[in-house]
Amino acid sequence: MEQRINELEIRYMQQEQTILELNDIVCRQELILEQLQRDFGMLKEQFMAMSPSVSCDPDQEEPPPHY
Repeated sequence: MEQRINELEIRYMQQEQTILELNDIVCRQELILEQLQRDFGMLKEQFMAMSPSVSCDPDQEEPPPHY
């Protein structure tokens, strides 16, 4: 009986350690995801500023000067 209790205690400690490690990983991933979202937003703004015709309706565009 005592051996079973010891095994359960060991298993519990291992699971507790695994939970802590997974929590750290999830926290780091959340920070990375937030940074990626900010970076994506900045890239999207830069792209829209460089190429406004991509964001406009083709019918609203002025024809090129050679027409």
